[in-house]
Amino acid sequence: MQSRNVKGTKDLFGKETRQFQFVENIFSSIAESFGYQEMRPPVLEHSEVFVRGVGEGSDVVRKEMYTFLDKGERSLTLRPEFTAGIMRLIVQNKLYATETLPIKAYYNGPVFRYERPQLGRYRQFNQFGVECVGGTSYFNDLETIMLGYCMLSTLGLTNVTLKINTLGDEASREAYKAALKNYFADKVEGMCEDCKDRFNVNPLRILDCKVPEDQEIVKGAPKMSDYLSEESKERFENILDALTQMEIPYEVDDTLVRGLDYYSETVFEFHYTSKKGVNYGAIGAGGHYSNLVKEFGGPELEGVGFSFGEERIVSVLNDDELLNELNEEGEVEFYICPICEEAKEAALALSVSSRMMGARVDVNFEGGKLGAMLKKAVKKGALYAIIIGEDELNKNSLQMKNLVTEEQTELTVSEYLDAIKQMQEHDHECHCHDDEDGCEDGECCCHHHHKDEGDLN
Repeated sequence: MQSRNVKGTKDLFGKETRQFQFVENIFSSIAESFGYQEMRPPVLEHSEVFVRGVGEGSDVVRKEMYTFLDKGERSLTLRPEFTAGIMRLIVQNKLYATETLPIKAYYNGPVFRYERPQLGRYRQFNQFGVECVGGTSYFNDLETIMLGYCMLSTLGLTNVTLKINTLGDEASREAYKAALKNYFADKVEGMCEDCKDRFNVNPLRILDCKVPEDQEIVKGAPKMSDYLSEESKERFENILDALTQMEIPYEVDDTLVRGLDYYSETVFEFHYTSKKGVNYGAIGAGGHYSNLVKEFGGPELEGVGFSFGEERIVSVLNDDELLNELNEEGEVEFYICPICEEAKEAALALSVSSRMMGARVDVNFEGGKLGAMLKKAVKKGALYAIIIGEDELNKNSLQMKNLVTEEQTELTVSEYLDAIKQMQEHDHECHCHDDEDGCEDGECCCHHHHKDEGDLN
C-alpha cells in the first residue's frame, strides 16, 4: 500500500520551502526591530491549557482540537494556537518577575485544527505571531497593529484592509451579552445548531456566524458601541485617531468579535483580496486580552497580540507575483565539477572555503562526463560551474563557466575566492535608494558598499 499524507496536511519542499523561509525571515527580522524576542513553547500541552486559555465557548475547543489520552491517561492536545501556550510559559517560568515588562515575544511553527480544508487553510498549518504582555497603555495595542501592518507592507502587499472593533472592558461586555441574549431569545430557535449552543455559552460568538440566513438576523442585533463604558470608548477612539494620523486605513466592523474567548477591548483582522480577485478573508488577526495571565496563575497583566497564517500569506504572495524572483533563484550559486578522481579532494576543500564565505555550493562527486555534470548544474539553477581537472590541479587554478553567457574564464583559487567575496558584498541588502537617500558610488548612507552589476570576474 502506498503511504499518503494525512488529509488536511501538506508536504513542503523545494521552492515552497524557500517561500516559507523568506516570509518567516522577514517577519522575524521586523519583530526583532520592534523589540520582540522568540519563544518556542512545545507543540504538545495539557488539554486544560487550551480549555482555560482559549475558552470552552470557542469553536476551537468545542470542535477543532486534536485531543487524546496518553499512556498515563492524561489528556493532551496538539496546540491549536500559540497564545495560551505562551501564557503558560510566562507564568510557569515566572518571566513576569524576572523580565522587564512588557514582555515582547514572537513565535513561529505548526498548529493543528480539525476543520474543513479550504483555500490556504489546512488541518496542520503554520502560524507566525507576537504577544506583548504586561503593558496597559492603548499605545501597546496601537504599536502591535502597526507591527502587523508593517510586516504585510514589507512583503509588498498593498490595499490591506484593517478591520477593527472593540469588545470593551468586562462591565461593557457583560452589559452587551445581556442585550444580545434579549435580542436573540425569540430568534435563536430558527438559527443554526452552533448559534443555539453559543446563545447559552457566549452570545458574542453568534455575531461570528457564517450561515447566510443567520447573518441577516445578526444585522439587526444591538451594537457593542452602545454599551461601552466611557473608559473603553475613549480608549477605542484614541486608537482610531492615531491610526488616522499614521495613515493606516481601517474599517470599524461592529460584528468583529474573533473566534477565541479571551479577547477584550481592541480586536482586529487584516483582510486581503489578491490581484487575481481571490478574496482570502482574514490573513491575520489578533486583539487585546486582560485576564489570560491571571487565568494561568500569574498576576493581573494585560496583553495584546496577533498571528498570521503563513499558508495564506504565501498563497497571496504567489497570486500577486511577489515571489517570482525568489522562485527563479537556483538551489545553488556554484556547482563544482571535478573531472578526474584526483580533483575531488580539491573540489571538497574549495566547496568548504566557498561556503564559509556565504556562497551556496554543491559538488558532483559521482563523476561522469563534463557535459552531464553541466546539465546537472543547469538543472540546479547554478549561476556558475567550477571545473577542476588535472591541468587545473597542476596550476592551482580552476575554470569558471558562466552558465548564462557560457563565457569561461581561468582563475587562480585566490582570484576565485576574491570573486566570491565581491559577490557577497554586492548581494548584501541595502535599504537606501541612490536617488532618494543621497547614495553615491562607493559607501552609502547605510554603510553598504555599492558595486556595479556584472560577472564575478
